[in-house]
Amino acid sequence: MSFAAWIGREQRTKDRLDPALAARWLATFDLPSPHPAIMPQGIHFALCTPQAPTAKLGEDGHPARDETPGSFLPPFPMPRRMWASSKIAFHAPIAIGAVIERNSRIASVTQKEGGSGQLAFVDVEHQTRANGTLAVIETQTLVYRDAAAFDSPLSPALPGDGHFDASQWDAVRTITPDAPLLFRYSALTFNTHRIHYDAPYAQKVERYRGLVVHGPLTASLLLQLAARELGHNRLRSFEFRGLSPAIAGEPLHLAMRHHASGDAPGYELAAFADDGRQITQAKAAL
Repeated sequence: MSFAAWIGREQRTKDRLDPALAARWLATFDLPSPHPAIMPQGIHFALCTPQAPTAKLGEDGHPARDETPGSFLPPFPMPRRMWASSKIAFHAPIAIGAVIERNSRIASVTQKEGGSGQLAFVDVEHQTRANGTLAVIETQTLVYRDAAAFDSPLSPALPGDGHFDASQWDAVRTITPDAPLLFRYSALTFNTHRIHYDAPYAQKVERYRGLVVHGPLTASLLLQLAARELGHNRLRSFEFRGLSPAIAGEPLHLAMRHHASGDAPGYELAAFADDGRQITQAKAAL
């Protein structure tokens, strides 16, 4: 079945970055209140979130998809969905109290056959305005794939004998994302995907080794590392791509280093498991 008819489909949403949401975001990451009242980059992940009624959620917790005009995302038959990557351009900071408007558009739909079966990719462009000013443009790539076999090996494999080499990076922060952090991030972003809070589902159905750390959560932590090293709201662009799942309760090494990037300073960022397995690849520019 072709899903080309979904290309160009749009969705408009409104929100407000009220003080309570701002406080919850800062508390989740143990961040101080900003002065002036400008929120850290990454707060847009918690704005204009999907608000499908509970009765219209699918088995995995995502909003169910169908062929009706109200279904924003294409109803691919493949049941598993992942946030594969994002390209983000920061145009203006977002202040606490700002009125938020977001226009989302399906930019492309691609289907292909992969080593694990059928795959479908959807690029969604989000333009976010704060008090009428363009603040963030983000293009998200979502990937859909076939269900895992009930007896397939759990992913990722158990940690190996390798190790993360911090000496190759200019700045490193190590944390261990736990279930409360994942729960709070799911609540902030209204993300009901069960792999982030339902361990039996994550293991038995989607065949992960444990609760999966959200890709945007890892991206948010990398943005905070960049802010610590470079100053708040300094990035002009940020791109990240998921390479392997991060599992809750296991150390996550966040790393950053400078690299030449044309006329503007550029930075490479990444997240690694304890054994050196790379979880996230990212880059940023001032």
